[in-house]
Amino acid sequence: MPANKKHLTKSPWLRLAKILVGTIGGYTVMFSFHLLICKILPQKEVVVTSFITGYILWAILLLMAFLVKNIGKVFAIYLLLTLVFSAIYTFV
Repeated sequence: MPANKKHLTKSPWLRLAKILVGTIGGYTVMFSFHLLICKILPQKEVVVTSFITGYILWAILLLMAFLVKNIGKVFAIYLLLTLVFSAIYTFV
């Protein structure tokens, strides 16, 4: 059964933006979050569990980019989260 046309993205640029923000932005948020956790908790345990939690977090962040209508807000939130996690990692 094909998808309903009214729910599909009409612009190819918007579709590309959602794909890029979801994949790259989600990855940077996930990576900076796990770096921060490595700084707080023992590194060996974080590296072992990040194989599973990293993929789950990245998949959720990728999905969120497609569920929200305004991709600019998602980009801003992902950028802000990455900067906050990286700043805490750098200065702690």
